[in-house]
Amino acid sequence: MKNLKIQRAIAIIGIVLGAVFVVSGATTYLLVQNKLAAENITVSEDSPKYAGRPVAGPFTAYQEAAMISEHALKATGGKTYAQLDREDPLRVVAMNGSFLRASLFTSVVSFGLAAFVAGVGVMFILFGWLILVLETREIARRK
Repeated sequence: MKNLKIQRAIAIIGIVLGAVFVVSGATTYLLVQNKLAAENITVSEDSPKYAGRPVAGPFTAYQEAAMISEHALKATGGKTYAQLDREDPLRVVAMNGSFLRASLFTSVVSFGLAAFVAGVGVMFILFGWLILVLETREIARRK
């Protein structure tokens, strides 16, 4: 019976941790989404995907980052920040493009990490539930 008590404790801990992970992941996802949407960024009109849509999720953020890169390279004649002379006034354009892309990519990573944490939480809940089901069957078998 001692092993069954340990199994039950592990199952309950797993379910509780899973619920915390799901809530944390969902909250983080929604927080990033709301903060990104509050910036009122829209995907460039010349974008092949999501043109004109608000940037409020991982796909639109990624696409706008790609468009910023395209526009910055076009403005600098295809040169990156590191390739431009230190005195070249276009270096500021390349730098701003890099900063904007990095910010958008950070939000994309945040969305992915939040979804991962929520997914791990779901797995914890399922494993905890499975342990409880198996424990119940073991108790019934022993009677």
